[in-house]
Amino acid sequence: MGKQERNDHDRWFKQLITTFFEEFILVFFPDVYEHLDFRHLTFLSQEVFTDITKGDKRAVDLLVETKLKGDDALIIVHIEHQAQYQDIFHERMFIYFSRLYEKYRRPIVPIAIFSYDIIKDEPENFTITFPFKNVLSFNFFTVELKKRNWRDYITQPNPVALALLGKMGYDQSEKVKIKIEFLRMLLKLELDPARLELVTGIFEKYLMLNPIEEHELHEHLRQIPRDEVNYIMDLMTSWEKKGLEKGLEKGLEKGLKKGLVKGRQEGKIETSVMIAKKMLLKNYSNNEIRECTGLPDTEIEKLKQEID
Repeated sequence: MGKQERNDHDRWFKQLITTFFEEFILVFFPDVYEHLDFRHLTFLSQEVFTDITKGDKRAVDLLVETKLKGDDALIIVHIEHQAQYQDIFHERMFIYFSRLYEKYRRPIVPIAIFSYDIIKDEPENFTITFPFKNVLSFNFFTVELKKRNWRDYITQPNPVALALLGKMGYDQSEKVKIKIEFLRMLLKLELDPARLELVTGIFEKYLMLNPIEEHELHEHLRQIPRDEVNYIMDLMTSWEKKGLEKGLEKGLEKGLKKGLVKGRQEGKIETSVMIAKKMLLKNYSNNEIRECTGLPDTEIEKLKQEID
């Protein structure tokens, strides 16, 4: 993952959690939620620390000043997002904690959220131990999204959980089901336009359907009552409303030709080949397959021979 891509991921997570801080704590840390006083929230300026030994600078992702219920003393919630695996991340969490405590001298709740697409057993502590003494045991909260099953969160009317469904654990065959349930639950949240755009935008970045899956989605939508479909159409950002309307009214074939798959051809070449093979089995023409996948006629003819 490049630096710009990491920065984009960090920015999306920071915006999501800043907008829905209370909802974030509620859905992933209900025990912590019971103790925080969300009437007193202040988002602190970003802290930048220099690592002298490595010669680089690192910025803390998110700092929130708040209080515990029934207590006037201020505390700090530190949230750090990690978009790629790093074997010394737990050490970095301790360094951030120590630097932050040195500056603020307040109790700190440290939280790490891991969003990379592999399953790892991330440590929740950093320790320094000798045979004769346990010198340090630093513990922090973690959320490993890939270990969370999307079905455990889809029934919760929580915008943070919905936005991050695409980063949770699921089978590839469930992608269409996830999007349908996401749209239905989103209707119940009744978010204002700005928050709605934030949630749907992040969801769409992390769960993208290929053209075949888009068609399957539209087939399912045809079975939903028209008034509900009209609401869902207003929420969609992954395809043009015009394409959806044509797909619903005139069938899958015309929807394929008129833009339901627009913009999806730029994926990996193996995805295009898979789609082309499925379309050949359904007797689509070379022109239709070329428009959908971007494959040249010579490649399509080779695939025909493989299938035959």
